[in-house]
Amino acid sequence: MYQLIKKDGLAKRGRLETVHGVIETPVFMNVGTAAAIKGAVSTDDLQNIKTQVELSNTYHLHVRPGDMVVKKLGGIHKFMNWDKPVLTDSGGFQVFSLAGLRKIKEEGVYFNSHIDGKKIFMGPEESMQIQSNLASTIAMAFDECPSSVATRKYMEDSVSRTTRWLVRCKEEMKRLNGLEDTINRHQLLFGINQGGIYEDIRIAHAKEIARLDLDGYAIGGLAVGESHEEMYRILDAVVPHLPDEKPTYLMGVGTPANILEAVERGVDFFDCVYPSRNGRHGHVYTNQGKLNLFNAKYELDARPIEEGCGCPACRSYSRAYIRHLLKAKEMLGMRLCVLHNLYFYNTMMEEIRAAIEAGDYRAYKEAKLKRMAGENS
Repeated sequence: MYQLIKKDGLAKRGRLETVHGVIETPVFMNVGTAAAIKGAVSTDDLQNIKTQVELSNTYHLHVRPGDMVVKKLGGIHKFMNWDKPVLTDSGGFQVFSLAGLRKIKEEGVYFNSHIDGKKIFMGPEESMQIQSNLASTIAMAFDECPSSVATRKYMEDSVSRTTRWLVRCKEEMKRLNGLEDTINRHQLLFGINQGGIYEDIRIAHAKEIARLDLDGYAIGGLAVGESHEEMYRILDAVVPHLPDEKPTYLMGVGTPANILEAVERGVDFFDCVYPSRNGRHGHVYTNQGKLNLFNAKYELDARPIEEGCGCPACRSYSRAYIRHLLKAKEMLGMRLCVLHNLYFYNTMMEEIRAAIEAGDYRAYKEAKLKRMAGENS
């Protein structure tokens, strides 16, 4: 399953063997919420930009096209023509962020679909069943993602319920993996640590869920409004209490700097919409900082987005041409920027893995941050 190959300080270089292939960590998972990367990026494209894991969302695929539709078509891998690992987020975050009217009870959450207002119930068992129908490689436990400004009492009650839900997820996953008609009977389950910015609640919860011996552990409920410093403080406190010999996943994070800092604190799985969202708005990442290609100074710039970059955009097109596409609202401009950004993130993860293996991660991190802090030409 998971092999810890090397540690450099707290930074982990790992390898997770799954039924859909090997994941080399630290890894950045490319987010395709509704089984596609936004920006007209196909799974064929992903094969060419070093993508290891695609991430899709349980809630979105449940409401459209429906998880039973995906199951009838052979599971998410066949549905989207992707032969590498897929992680499905449990739907917990969407239930709490998209659903305006919701009722949280012990059995689960009652809410209305954000598409057509239809009444939906989702609890631990339902989330596991949907993810089993999708047949992803890794399923996430169903949790409540409370507001970062929730009171201490609310946070304590919420985390206790999330723990009870996790036990139910584990039991249901075991049952589903034993059924004859389950497409992926080797589906893995990751649990999620919650507790907002309360260190003691986080630590107690981490210790409690570590005892359940799950396939991996995530830190949820961060990057939802707290400062970067608060996020790093929580990671410093919590990660040491999660099992070293299991994957450690920081959900929804983040910027290249966030990733570099979190790796140093022992995190080795990441996902974030930033590279695709920023790319769709003409913001591209380079080793010298972020560029806004809408800027007039790129009108006659014949250079690629970044010299030496091997992505499809940089191999063939200039900043000036991509800027023209963006200004003309041509979809190709958005697509090229998204491909570049995902390639940049995936390449950075390769560099991170090499630096940990070489035992000089801290020096690599500091040099990378220093370069990226500079304003680009």
